[in-house]
Amino acid sequence: MTTGDRWLLPDGIEELLPGPAARVEALRRRLLDLQRGWGYQLVMPPLVEFTESLLIGLGADIDRLTFRLTDQLSGRSMGVRADITPQVARIDAHSLADEGVSRFCYAGSVLHTRATSLLGSRSPVKLGAELYGDASLAADIEVISLMLETLRAAGISGITLDLGHVGIARKLLAELDDALRDPVYEALQRKSVPDLEKLLDGVEAGLAQRVIELAGLHGGHELLDRLPTGLGDVDAELAALREVAGVIGGRYPEVGLYFDLAELRGYRYHTGLVFAAYVAEQGRAVANGGRYDDVGEVFGRPRPATGFSTDVLALLELVAEDEDPGRAIAAPADGDAGLSAAVARLRAAGEMVINDLSGYRDGRCDRQLVLRDGEWTVEELE
Repeated sequence: MTTGDRWLLPDGIEELLPGPAARVEALRRRLLDLQRGWGYQLVMPPLVEFTESLLIGLGADIDRLTFRLTDQLSGRSMGVRADITPQVARIDAHSLADEGVSRFCYAGSVLHTRATSLLGSRSPVKLGAELYGDASLAADIEVISLMLETLRAAGISGITLDLGHVGIARKLLAELDDALRDPVYEALQRKSVPDLEKLLDGVEAGLAQRVIELAGLHGGHELLDRLPTGLGDVDAELAALREVAGVIGGRYPEVGLYFDLAELRGYRYHTGLVFAAYVAEQGRAVANGGRYDDVGEVFGRPRPATGFSTDVLALLELVAEDEDPGRAIAAPADGDAGLSAAVARLRAAGEMVINDLSGYRDGRCDRQLVLRDGEWTVEELE
């Protein structure tokens, strides 16, 4: 690297300048305040942990996305977090270990070895909420509702909620040989029928046909009424989808509902309902989540769990930018005690007061403090 390009940042790593940084922070505060109103307690896990804590069976994707380094104190392998869910699982299982239902929320940067989507960031700001200790559909419905309210508070509209249940695919794939299961799972994720036909050549015809049919089982409400009879005993999974869709559809009639029975995102650790929110002209979900019971088992405390996460930076790309830089008051830079008291009162009331230094007035100032008859008063700038 030469002197002339020392300012370059790695691909996919961004910095936030004053305007965008203010928008991110304002949105982060607004969304965390919303989640606090639902009873979710803020936690702030560390940026790095030992890899055995971060990589707790959430799938190969998290493993590939995690930067590793060696702790110079202990010699043990550490990772920079690529996801915050393992850290919250550790907090629930070990740091707090409360009985009953626990609700947590978080917001923080994560780091990925590679972007997860075209032109995506390698350092997204993840914000999410997780509920531990309740295995009921009511808990899933609460988390889905909170996800939709979070997107609404961010200014996102035109949402379609994609619902699935990994239990359906799990029951089908369990009938396959171990060596076939992972490649078939990958092909189902791509909904690639040709790949499935090739992989399942030689598998019992009925089973192969059921797996291939699964790739095409996606659509609106009518999907649940025209399912093929060969899926097996999936009545409980379908009943869960119908119940959740009924409640969410009643609460949020403006949200479109879509069902995808081959949605296997997080198949290796999700255990029940999975859900994602999409908006028009976006190829990736703006928020997603699901049920991942027993995620804390590696910490010695298996518990039912469900949650969701979103990327604050990605949300801001979808809403109109506020062009108002914020109204500010200019103040002379001198040591007058009355002036200092007036500035302190204004700042305590929430006003932005900026000192004029070296004869420079900040462009955000539309008012000024002026001494009139021995009193410092605020006047509009001409």
